[in-house]
Amino acid sequence: MSLRIGDIAPDFKADTTEGPIQFHDWIGDSWCILFSHPKDFTPVCTTELGAVGGLKSAFEARNCKVIGLSVDPVEDHARWAHDIEEVTGNTVNYPLIGDSDLNVAKLYGMLPASAGDSSQGRTPADNQTVRTVMIIGPDKAIKALVAYPMTTGRNFDEILRVLDSLQLFIKHTVATPVNWRPGDDVIIPPTVSDEVAKDKFPKGWKTLKPYLRVTPDPSA
Repeated sequence: MSLRIGDIAPDFKADTTEGPIQFHDWIGDSWCILFSHPKDFTPVCTTELGAVGGLKSAFEARNCKVIGLSVDPVEDHARWAHDIEEVTGNTVNYPLIGDSDLNVAKLYGMLPASAGDSSQGRTPADNQTVRTVMIIGPDKAIKALVAYPMTTGRNFDEILRVLDSLQLFIKHTVATPVNWRPGDDVIIPPTVSDEVAKDKFPKGWKTLKPYLRVTPDPSA
């Protein structure tokens, strides 16, 4: 299964470190970040899970839930959480999906159907493609997805930046330029006519090219 931006994130039932969930029901009316890991007790993932725990309030301020996935049983996740807190100083204060049968990883196209149905005996290298971040909207559609190699820790400041950009578009119908940060000028999409833009953007705009109009961040 190959997932793309705009697809509905597949629904599933799973056990997590915070109890069983039905994924879509768990998301509810929130945004969601699902980030996956090839195996418990792996070094890069240990640092990532701790970093996300330290950002819980930042995600909550954006009405965004975070959930992790790792190809191991929930019982192993609980033991791993002690290491994560010891190393990073942050608790795993969000659910971590147990995927010992590889069901979710295969459902999301991160492992092939031929991978089997058990995490037992599989190495991190066997599961190296289970290294994806997905941002999912309240409509359950995938808004962004990024895959990372095992040797590269994810930059969650960037993931927050992408979330801010997506939410800004939903609220104000604006795009964000390269290296944008909240408060910087934004782009009025070509699909918004000048007549409509006059009402939506009372601060006005600069026309750099017929297809490129910039305006102050309407949320600033």
